[in-house]
Amino acid sequence: MNRRKFLKSAGILGGAGVLTGLYTWQIEPFWLEFTHVPMKIKNLPDTLAGKTLMQISDIHIGETSRDTYLKESFIKAMEYKPDFVAYTGDFITYTDERQLAQLNELIRYAPKGSLGTTAILGNHDYGKHWKNSTLANQIVAVLRTVNIPVLRNGQQMISGLNFIGIDDKWGTNFHPKKVMQQWDASLANVVLCHNPDVMDLDVWNGYDGWVLCGHTHGGQCKPPFLPPPLLPVKNKRYTSGKFNFDDGRTMYINRALGFTWQVRFNVRPEITIYQLQQA
Repeated sequence: MNRRKFLKSAGILGGAGVLTGLYTWQIEPFWLEFTHVPMKIKNLPDTLAGKTLMQISDIHIGETSRDTYLKESFIKAMEYKPDFVAYTGDFITYTDERQLAQLNELIRYAPKGSLGTTAILGNHDYGKHWKNSTLANQIVAVLRTVNIPVLRNGQQMISGLNFIGIDDKWGTNFHPKKVMQQWDASLANVVLCHNPDVMDLDVWNGYDGWVLCGHTHGGQCKPPFLPPPLLPVKNKRYTSGKFNFDDGRTMYINRALGFTWQVRFNVRPEITIYQLQQA
């Protein structure tokens, strides 16, 4: 290769690198996808067949978030007119008290279901080193002001659908057996659990239904045909999407609405819409 061809090739490669960098920084982190997933549930009442459950996870309101994107995403989500909405944790990325003010502002636009809304907390909702219980309580109080109740190792029947909420695995209030010992197999149940690693713990007490998770963000960057190199879970199988278990459980990992670092490649942000069906 002569010098002219070499410089031309280097220029093309350099330009492609710049474009890829701009794409991963300025385009894909805000290229929201609404994913539609059928959800077959045992004991689902006839009146709920065909209804929708929207999952929003990992909003990450904070210093690095783009609040206009989050607000616009909430407004787009409400256009789907969900019957139920479930938030699966990480409302904020905490550095100081300003994030609570941001949450107070943005949560007013957060979608709510026509039949009901519920939520759980994620590790970032516990602040630095996931140990700030006071912050977690403050977030719960903010959500309560807009009628979004938070399940903390508890359950709530909403219009015929029973939500079971497990508090975050890395936080200060992780007691899954407290609620799973009480689950009722005769109900139409859905579990909310931020961290997918909980699936591998001996806490489920025979539960054989759906579990909705977040936490991984799908890795945020994924090489084509390869798994994402960075995942905040022990079980590296748990990337994103649907997983079936031999004991009857079905897990879905949402790819997150927001981000902790403004970069995504081949892992678009996601809001999941489940269509309820009778099993």
